[in-house]
Amino acid sequence: MRSPSFLSRRPLPLFLLLLSPWPVWIQAPPAAAPSATPVSATPGAPDCPEACACAPEGQANCSGRALPAVPGGLSQRMRALLLDHNRVRALPPGAFVGAGALLRLDLRENGLRWVHARAFWGLDALKQLDLSANQLEALVPGTFAPLRALCVLSLAGNRLARLEPAALGPLPLLRTLSLQDNELPALAPALLAGLPALNTLRLRGNPWACGCALRPLCTWLRRHPLPAPEAETLICVSPGRLTLSPLTAFPDAAFSHCARPLAARELAVVYALGPVSFLASLAACLALGSVVTACRTRRRRAAARRPPRSLPDPGAGMASPAAVAAAQA
Repeated sequence: MRSPSFLSRRPLPLFLLLLSPWPVWIQAPPAAAPSATPVSATPGAPDCPEACACAPEGQANCSGRALPAVPGGLSQRMRALLLDHNRVRALPPGAFVGAGALLRLDLRENGLRWVHARAFWGLDALKQLDLSANQLEALVPGTFAPLRALCVLSLAGNRLARLEPAALGPLPLLRTLSLQDNELPALAPALLAGLPALNTLRLRGNPWACGCALRPLCTWLRRHPLPAPEAETLICVSPGRLTLSPLTAFPDAAFSHCARPLAARELAVVYALGPVSFLASLAACLALGSVVTACRTRRRRAAARRPPRSLPDPGAGMASPAAVAAAQA
């Protein structure tokens, strides 16, 4: 015998359900949870500079858009900023404010002529910087000083005739430096000393002058041999007797006639003794001047204490007119 449970009853016909005074609730299927939306790849999206296209992985593509300056609205979410093939002629102070997490910066082919010493301030995490194919003729001291994490730097295809160590700065993590196709006749002696991790140096296409100034570079090339195709392109253009000589062909003995550069300890001694000797000579001059002044003052005081000398009577040695007349009589 069946139990009088309501579960065993047959379902009511549809017209009875419609006529039933009790409401019938139909549960709708749960809505799908909204998925996390990535950074929009369209211009003008949040965290994306105007006139640029941003990708979910944090890359802002501003290439080839005829931009005259670095766009505003840079975000901490950016990891790569592509500004190549634009018209950015100068980089003012704080040009990349807001992009402190940037890892890669591409500024190729902008006709860039001037970079302020504080243009890259705030880019502490930057690892790759491409400034190739521009019109840079000089770099001011401290230009790359904030980029302590930089690993790859390209200055190829510019007009650099001199690269000061103070401009490049100590970059302890720099592994690759591209200087090809510039106007460098030599490298400053202390330039390579501030790059302890450097293992790739591209130098072709420069007018190397094979003199004493080239000694540090030749020493570095002997310690870090270049591939044969690259080494064959490094040749001297002056002086005349060394024209077309490869830089890798000069042993250290070839620079024996050159003055040996001072070592770091010797430079420290010079820098320490220079100010000390100057201060010592200044103190000696002041002491000697004080002694001379004191002697002169003492003489003047002694002369002032002496009694004045009495002047002789002009009439004491002359006879009176009466006495002269009496003597004549």
